[in-house]
Amino acid sequence: MPILSKLPNVGTTIFTVMSKLASDCGAINLSQGFPGFECDPELLDLVNKYMKAGFNQYAPMSGIPVLRERIADKTKLVYDVDLNSENEVTVVSGATEALYAAVTAVVRRGDEVILFDPAYDSYAPAIALNGGIPVYVPLEMPDFSVDWEKVKSAISDTTRLIMVNTPHNPSGYVWTQEDLDTLADLIQDTDILVVSDEVYEHITFDGRKHLSLVTHPTLRDRTFVCGSFGKTFHVTGWKIGYCLAPPQLTAEFRKVHQFLTFSTATPLQYALADYLAEPSRYLTLPDYYQQKRDLFCEGLKESPFKFTPAQGSFFQMVSYAHLSKESDYDLSVRLTKEIGVASIPISVFFSNKKDHKILRFCFAKKDSELYVALDKLKEIKL
Repeated sequence: MPILSKLPNVGTTIFTVMSKLASDCGAINLSQGFPGFECDPELLDLVNKYMKAGFNQYAPMSGIPVLRERIADKTKLVYDVDLNSENEVTVVSGATEALYAAVTAVVRRGDEVILFDPAYDSYAPAIALNGGIPVYVPLEMPDFSVDWEKVKSAISDTTRLIMVNTPHNPSGYVWTQEDLDTLADLIQDTDILVVSDEVYEHITFDGRKHLSLVTHPTLRDRTFVCGSFGKTFHVTGWKIGYCLAPPQLTAEFRKVHQFLTFSTATPLQYALADYLAEPSRYLTLPDYYQQKRDLFCEGLKESPFKFTPAQGSFFQMVSYAHLSKESDYDLSVRLTKEIGVASIPISVFFSNKKDHKILRFCFAKKDSELYVALDKLKEIKL
């Protein structure tokens, strides 16, 4: 039976490809963005507690009340923003679902959606599946900052949505207050909405503060902010995230969410609600991950790569353009096979697959793994 694919150009993601190759080759997997260490045992004990207590049936569609309240409390503590947990906070099955539900809620056939290029690979398919048209605005090299004149030129009468990602994946760029203010100025007299992917909100370095779009009065009224407990608490396999949005947008978001997953794993929600009661568990994350970034970058100084330390996220990009003309995909595969360290070629994040001779490494791994990987990277010959 012939099938006309809705995503004819989509295949297996590079993250799956490189993780499998790393496994097949026995390589250290610094490719896919997941922590290489366990979460806090206390969090596991809490899950076990609620499973044994019988909290194993459907949770409310929008999330259990106590978890939504704790998310609102966290938002107040970190960003000094008051949210109504009843109609502005929704618990979902991972940030990817939040992003998809937000796009689906507001994008109709023919609507244009502005993406900053390079972009995480789930954005464009979500737009395409809803009949939208991706419009790519290239970020400025080498720091991957936003050229706001290019954004202004990209806005048209059919622009419905702008998708933001800060801290940015793959580059780690962290948006500034000027970025937020300029975006607000551009869209305040329009009907343009925003989806903001902020899954690395608690992973910023060198004293930088993550400026959530929920902190800006103009942007807050028209933005879906998508977050992730998986990234924050080292439990990416749990697939639990959340969406913060004003009541009108939340209502539309939940209409989609209830027919995607309906609800999210009940005992995990109760465990996270208890765990969030102690703010130090997320407030200490910048220092924790900066130690890993600094360790990795210090080791990279003895390698042939060039790099600027990431501003946020748990990824470090490195350039080899001064050393070789080999494609980033070929090099990432070769390094996995020959020296046993897997990375991601960042050309896959670009709409045109342009090769800037840059690889992305994930440093959210055990220090022992990072030391071994660095020893191998120091010895490469290009």
